[in-house]
Amino acid sequence: MAFIDARMQLPETTPSALQVVRVAPSLRQRWNAEAQLSKACYPQDVVLCFGNLPPLRECSGKVFVYLQNRYLSAHRSLKGLPLKAQVRIHLERLWLRRYLRDATVIVQTETMANEVRQNLRRSCEVLPFAPNGMRARDDRSPSFDFIYVASGEPHKNHRKLIEAWGMLAQKGIRPSLCLTLDESNDALLLDWIRARQAGEGLRIHNQKSDAAHMPALYAQSRALIFPSLFESFGLPLIEARASGLPILASELDYVRDVIEPDASFDPSSALSISRAVMRYLGRFEVPQCPPVATEFWQKLRGIA
Repeated sequence: MAFIDARMQLPETTPSALQVVRVAPSLRQRWNAEAQLSKACYPQDVVLCFGNLPPLRECSGKVFVYLQNRYLSAHRSLKGLPLKAQVRIHLERLWLRRYLRDATVIVQTETMANEVRQNLRRSCEVLPFAPNGMRARDDRSPSFDFIYVASGEPHKNHRKLIEAWGMLAQKGIRPSLCLTLDESNDALLLDWIRARQAGEGLRIHNQKSDAAHMPALYAQSRALIFPSLFESFGLPLIEARASGLPILASELDYVRDVIEPDASFDPSSALSISRAVMRYLGRFEVPQCPPVATEFWQKLRGIA
């Protein structure tokens, strides 16, 4: 039996024998669904809660909570998120801590496990997985130099990435960049990006990012760039590696939990990101050699 969000599309490979219960996205409907689960559950059953939150009602089966949201596992800043999202996350943080009970927490990386141990004071199991069906990229006609697969939340760090693209443009370097932002949910961010794109001549494209289109987008890209500030897993890193793409990514623990990047950078620095892109493109800057004291004085006098 599977209780599924009513908005979620099931793949064609879903077993026909699986009993699917559609649940509307509301607390009342969830409460009713959990009542149904509680009645149907036996002590030998396994209950996998795949959406970060444990059941509100107690059930007799063995409960596993798959925790993938790092906004819930630690009290990190919600600045920049819409007010509705901030309220929801605050409530979900309370929900997670109050109703976790004796459930087993499952995470996908050791970094996430350490965060659970430190902040939730719980042991957990590290059980990562990647989707089936990923394929190697097609080198015949790549359309984009780089792709960044991410939604528009502040921690995804799009603004710093676009600032880096602006720095590259100032040097006459204009690689193409494919983004996967939602035209509705990320409208304000897209407006800002398009204003900079028009003003600085940046080659930025935004593409539809549903699961059916992702293999083709990876196949049309030369490399993945991933400047996110934190992830519970970073699935695009796995997908890009399976697709054969080189990866430029943040020099952060969550990245090296799952892949060894081809190049890394400080995600808080647009300059660091731009320099990593330049190195990848084979464009190297010669570090400035500081003058000795006598030369410094001569240059200073020349300026005066």
